Amino acid sequence: MESYVVFKDLAIIIVAAKFCGILARKCKAPQVVGEIIAGLIIGPSVLGLVNQSDFLVQMAEIGVILLMFSAGLETDLKDLLKTGPIAALIACAGVFIPLVFGAVLYMAFYGFAPWGSEEFYKAVFVGTILTATSVSITVESLKEMGKLKGKVGTTILSAAIIDDVIGIIVLTFVIGFKSPDSKPMSVIVNTVLFFAFAIVVGYVSYRIFKKVDARYPHTRRIPIAGLAFCLAMAYIAERYFGIADITGAYVAGIILCSIRDSEYIAEKMDVNSYMMFGPIFFASIGLKTNLESVSMGILIFSAAFVLVGLVSKIVGCSLMAKLCKFDGLDSLKIGVGMMTRGEVALIVSQKGLSAGLLTPIYFTSVILLIIVSSILTPIILKVLYSKDEKQPA
Repeated sequence: MESYVVFKDLAIIIVAAKFCGILARKCKAPQVVGEIIAGLIIGPSVLGLVNQSDFLVQMAEIGVILLMFSAGLETDLKDLLKTGPIAALIACAGVFIPLVFGAVLYMAFYGFAPWGSEEFYKAVFVGTILTATSVSITVESLKEMGKLKGKVGTTILSAAIIDDVIGIIVLTFVIGFKSPDSKPMSVIVNTVLFFAFAIVVGYVSYRIFKKVDARYPHTRRIPIAGLAFCLAMAYIAERYFGIADITGAYVAGIILCSIRDSEYIAEKMDVNSYMMFGPIFFASIGLKTNLESVSMGILIFSAAFVLVGLVSKIVGCSLMAKLCKFDGLDSLKIGVGMMTRGEVALIVSQKGLSAGLLTPIYFTSVILLIIVSSILTPIILKVLYSKDEKQPA
């Protein structure tokens, strides 16, 4: 493909995403819903104006990195530490319930397999796909409503980060049982080492940024250095510890959230995210979908897969939140906020394909789950927050 074609693709994506985003807001829906639908319309499923490419995939990855970095910057560290233990419990429930429900769903369609057989591991892997949470769409929706810094928003963010870590450990264990070459325990060790590394490097980086910020307050060098730090943490997390890059970016934001100019850094990041990287990321979800290869059998399975994926997250996270003394409405908000799936589910699916635990036809089910959850989550969250009379919109 000629290099200049990407300019045409970018122009179409940005215009379509912003146009549909404006229409969504006119219809009282979050604009991320419009951006996802825009990707579906201009993608191969409808008009075929833009096809997914390696360049667009990388641009979308930058988009989600910036989004998670901004979420970290806007997090109240005191609230995060306060909700940490509760978030861990919610994340555990949000992994266990979808894992069991997903495995039972696969066996209900294709037969119950004996423990240790290949079909049994395939069923468990389908459940593993459902454990992943993609919080980026929830983050954007909460930001639009001004609810990101509240107790519920912080709990969702914390639980989603822990959820991804647990999901990666589960994935490695499942593949480890299938393949003797895999080392499940190394993931646990790498996870512990990464957070130990983040604490040490985070403390040093925080002191450096605090001194530079005091000497050169509100200058552009601060957000530039912050962006470099975000990208470095994302790379280190993925490259050296096997942790999702979005976790590294979020941790980088957490480290810098307490410096004086954290809001100034977030403001500069939002300019890039709003104009280009954000729309590309959300539109890319629609671009990944090709509905032409869907058969009736896989369509029925996909419908059940989507339903189980949504309900299991809501049930698991909401019930645990209720047990942790959240009221009924806030518990439901947490459950709904945790039900989105995104890039992590696709990464898990790709790992399963490489390990022989998944066939390509099931990617349709995963993508449909991502689209449906990405569209429904912001809408339901907005309805739930509109019923909350205690917190102003």
